[in-house]
Amino acid sequence: MIWIVLIAIVLVVVIAVIAVSWRRNARGEEDDPLQARLAEFIQRGDVTSLEEIELSQPFSQRVLVPLINRLGEFSARFTPQRAIQSTARQMELAGNPWPIDAATFLAIRFILGVFLGGLAVVAFLGSTTWSTSDKAMFIGGAAIGGFYLPHIMLTTRVTRRQKEIRKAMPDALDLLTICVEAGLGFDAAMSKVAEKWETELSLAFARVIREVQLGKVRRDALKDMADRLGIAEMTSFVAAIIQSEQLGVSMSRVLRIQADQMRVKRRQRAEEEAHKAPIKMIIPMALLIFPTIMIIILTPAAIQIMDSL
Repeated sequence: MIWIVLIAIVLVVVIAVIAVSWRRNARGEEDDPLQARLAEFIQRGDVTSLEEIELSQPFSQRVLVPLINRLGEFSARFTPQRAIQSTARQMELAGNPWPIDAATFLAIRFILGVFLGGLAVVAFLGSTTWSTSDKAMFIGGAAIGGFYLPHIMLTTRVTRRQKEIRKAMPDALDLLTICVEAGLGFDAAMSKVAEKWETELSLAFARVIREVQLGKVRRDALKDMADRLGIAEMTSFVAAIIQSEQLGVSMSRVLRIQADQMRVKRRQRAEEEAHKAPIKMIIPMALLIFPTIMIIILTPAAIQIMDSL
């Protein structure tokens, strides 16, 4: 029965993906990317067959990515909109590390949970040494772990990205201040920061510059950048820049003050981490170091007591 259920789930997913793909192709809702690439090759003079262009793509682009996208489109119909919006927000804070949307990410979580749960069922199928409650606990743990593993990976990426941006902000603001005091405009100074480093902050600045060049108001571009990063320090920095533009305050002075504040906050965070270190060291000391010391100290005494008795 377990194998029948697993096979039925796989067949339902495959049929749903094929049905969605057939409907989209029948309606003509999107162009074929291979035809677009073929037209591009023809325009450049590199005339070749469609099969060669398709085979030139990696396996992930030819098979895995379209399959995952179809699955995400199918699962978006049954996923609550609030869950999709929350996941999309988390992926935006992480910098969109994967070429998938929020609905596809939720579908992958569900599939991974079912897959790991199925593997646990197969592993414990012929085992007689484990009780039924232990088997159910391990199978449920595998399914729950598979469901929450992508979420943990996404949260870890968000935390690491925000930490990297906070670490790079003081140096970036110092460079901004130097460029503005040297006579450059704020946009040109942000371009210099984007050219100087290859960090998440420099990429965010480069995106702001591109948006401004495409016609977006700099105030709105900066606000959108602060929303995408989700850092309080960046929000206060953007607010200070916008206020300096509206009130006519010297930009170099505002940047100098912001750079000093960022350095103070970075020092405070370092001191906070230093104060947390002794507390974090208690766990390995209690579990690893103290038992070893007790064994080394008490073993000779225990041997002497055993000999005397």
